[in-house]
Amino acid sequence: FLLKNRHFDLIIIMMGSDKKFPFILCERIKTHYPYISTYLLLNNDNDIQYLNKFSFYKSSFDKVFVWNGDSKIFFAMVKLLEDKINIENDAKLGVINAILLVEDSPKYYSRFLPAMYNAILEQTQRLIEEVNTDELYKVLKLRARPKLLHACTFEEALSILNTYKDIIICVITDIRFPRGGRVDDKAGFELLKNIQTISNSIPVLMQSSDAENMKKAYEQGAMFLNKNSDSLIQDLKDFINFHLGFGNFVFRSKEGKQLAIARNLKEFEALLKQIPEESLTYHALKNHFSLWMMARGEIEIARNIKPYKVKDFNSAEEIREFLLKIIQKHKIEKDKGKIVPFDADVPNEPSNIVALSSGALGGKGRGLAFVNTLIYNYNFSSVIPGVSIQTPCTSIIGTDEFDYFIQRNKLNVLIHENVDFSVLKEAFVNGELSYELMKKLKIFIQKMKKPLAVRSSSLLEDSLSQPFSGVFETYLLPNNHASDEVRLQQLTKAIKLVYASVFAPHARLYFEAINYKVEEEKMAVVIQAVVGNEFQGYYYPHISGTAQSHNFYPVGHMKPEEGLAVLALGLGQYVVEGEKTYRFSPHYPKTDMVSVQDLVKNSQTEFYAIDLNKKEPNLMEGENAALKRLEIYDAEMHGTLKHLASVYNPENDTIDAGLNKNGPRVLNFANILKYDYFPLAETLEVVLSIVKEAMGTPIEIEFAVDLNKNNPEGVPTFYLLQIKPLLGNEKDFQVDFSKFDDKQIVLKTSKSMGNGKIDDIYDVVYVVPERFDHMKTEQMAKEIEQINTKMMRSGKKYILIGPGRWGTRDKFIGIPVVWSQISAAKVIVEVELPNFPLDASLGSHFFHNVTAMNVGYFSIKQMNSDDYVSWEKLSQFEVVEQTNFFKHVRADKPFCVYMDGGSQKAIVVKNCDE
Repeated sequence: FLLKNRHFDLIIIMMGSDKKFPFILCERIKTHYPYISTYLLLNNDNDIQYLNKFSFYKSSFDKVFVWNGDSKIFFAMVKLLEDKINIENDAKLGVINAILLVEDSPKYYSRFLPAMYNAILEQTQRLIEEVNTDELYKVLKLRARPKLLHACTFEEALSILNTYKDIIICVITDIRFPRGGRVDDKAGFELLKNIQTISNSIPVLMQSSDAENMKKAYEQGAMFLNKNSDSLIQDLKDFINFHLGFGNFVFRSKEGKQLAIARNLKEFEALLKQIPEESLTYHALKNHFSLWMMARGEIEIARNIKPYKVKDFNSAEEIREFLLKIIQKHKIEKDKGKIVPFDADVPNEPSNIVALSSGALGGKGRGLAFVNTLIYNYNFSSVIPGVSIQTPCTSIIGTDEFDYFIQRNKLNVLIHENVDFSVLKEAFVNGELSYELMKKLKIFIQKMKKPLAVRSSSLLEDSLSQPFSGVFETYLLPNNHASDEVRLQQLTKAIKLVYASVFAPHARLYFEAINYKVEEEKMAVVIQAVVGNEFQGYYYPHISGTAQSHNFYPVGHMKPEEGLAVLALGLGQYVVEGEKTYRFSPHYPKTDMVSVQDLVKNSQTEFYAIDLNKKEPNLMEGENAALKRLEIYDAEMHGTLKHLASVYNPENDTIDAGLNKNGPRVLNFANILKYDYFPLAETLEVVLSIVKEAMGTPIEIEFAVDLNKNNPEGVPTFYLLQIKPLLGNEKDFQVDFSKFDDKQIVLKTSKSMGNGKIDDIYDVVYVVPERFDHMKTEQMAKEIEQINTKMMRSGKKYILIGPGRWGTRDKFIGIPVVWSQISAAKVIVEVELPNFPLDASLGSHFFHNVTAMNVGYFSIKQMNSDDYVSWEKLSQFEVVEQTNFFKHVRADKPFCVYMDGGSQKAIVVKNCDE
């Protein structure tokens, strides 16, 4: 009944008083279920004599075992079947090795197998205990344990040897066992010859009850075990531990004197650097290094070492360097795409992220960890040849250090007293980081010689639910002072200033806007090597940019799902702050999105670089303390415009790629996007598609490009710097705009972001067109901040309308606000005024906050029947406040805002209740 209704891999039948019943039952099982392995378990050694009277038991039962009072026999029986089933597949994968036991006596293999499995699992447990952070690696260590294979005859043993000769690391064999259908007293020695033909390096233990076989075994290069020994099982375990490299690695002299002991790979590597050459040669001659690595499950290291002999090297020092190089390479490969604990002996590698302290990684850190794992586990080179995709060297200080820093330096009192931020910032800078972190940072700064970016990574930053983007601070450090101590001081100061930025006034306004308590926020810190090269005392990448998987402003035949990219020369601040950049669709890289005139007018003219001459920047001056704003002319002198710029020809109103002609330089990246010097557009399409699918949501990435071909692949490098979810592209709310009466419409646009209906807004704040002065946009930013603060205190939302770009740092193309200055706005409208054209694009940080906080964002470029603001209707409402530039009006009944995400159309109508 059980066999009909359930699946079984193994049936164990124990012999009782009716000694014939197990054989009858086994025959019945095998008749109906021949694929189920069936083992017979005898009560004691005397039952073996009974079995010898029957010739049929060997063909009915798959194996016979003898109960010796130890329950470990059951574990051995199950594991033996498991190894037999899995060996073929695991051997193909190349992740395991195996031990062969040749023994035909149930009495002995029933004792040997539990002892051997016990030795193997003790070794495996030791290895797992060393791996205290990576659960997946623990599982891999378990799976990589040596498999045990069992043969009862010469033919079975030879078949296993020939099939798995590449993974057999040891053979333990009886001397007298069946060969050619009969018991052969010398079968073990014949098997030894075959083993030595395959490989002289496989250790062989021969065991026999006949002591006379000992001498012959040693003469033929094998070890010997006397089956009559009182310490038989212990002798077997000692052989496994010593000759298979189980346990610690004991460095010895050639005379066998113990010199040092390595308990793990880290200690082995450290001792390898200092042991005498004589000991090094001794162990190399005996293949101890590869044996120990194999026993530890470090199979790749073992396989790289094993083919080499001492004669392949000119000296013992060459052997030492070879071993250290292989171990280092293995560590780098093993840690690719992972977050690894800080290790003073491991160089900074872009392929992993180093955790400098415990705690959460923060939003930015989580994104980087995701990106890192993706890059180093996905073979991008097979999809996009001609580019190397990487992340910069990255380390993260977890949030636990932030908590410790606040507590240790008693900063909570100042935080809750709401003291002036300059006082609070000074207190943070004077605080002390933990001793453990300082110790790690001291080593870190000695290794890292490139300029550094010290970035915030709060719990909420770039999150799906409550986005904080561009709220906290990022400091760029030249990191080139001659003194390591000075560079360490700069780094720690930047970390403390990032911590302090959580409590900056504009950050507190963010917290208020989303009803979040500042005490609940925690800060991790990301430390990254800045992408770029030095050019005449300045450091910057050839290209920085952002790209989105969803284009909210498609033009012509472009589709929203084809995405959008924004490029600039120099550091990424220029892009994320919304200055003049080059925009294109990765799907149509050869198509310009604007006219030639607009391209020339809006071309990048300046860029950011780290000023390497500022070896000791004053970070108290702010985030840009170490930066320099340079002219495009400087880049041409540096030679970095070669593939980025074109020349405008006013005679025929064309733009010619390259810099061979005289005329205004236009950054349109033509040699890359139109003439495929480097597959940037294809790279962006693939990366956006894969990351979007992996995250399950539209995304935005920040990236940088180094066009120098100085990596191992000899191609330009695309660096993925950051990833964040991109919300606000819902399309499920549809609006029939024809049903609205023009008399009710206050505002109408065919270019909007957002989706749905808002019906609880009574207030509109707008720039009075007649009072707008493009030379006074900074004053306007201060005025709107004051109005916004009042609106937040009263708990009211409003519609904000103004000329040019919102959220740009360029005061000549829009009002240079940051998000906290307009955070109570539920709808933001940018309009074009005469003599003040509109280029509807946003800085990355500002854009992320707009979309993810579900704020409506409207663009009205040309006043016509489809796009307009009715200034006349707005002037009819009650004036709450009027400043030099703004007017704040309020309606008796709420405005209704309708946003159709599919068509990108939107309207604002008055008298919502009607």
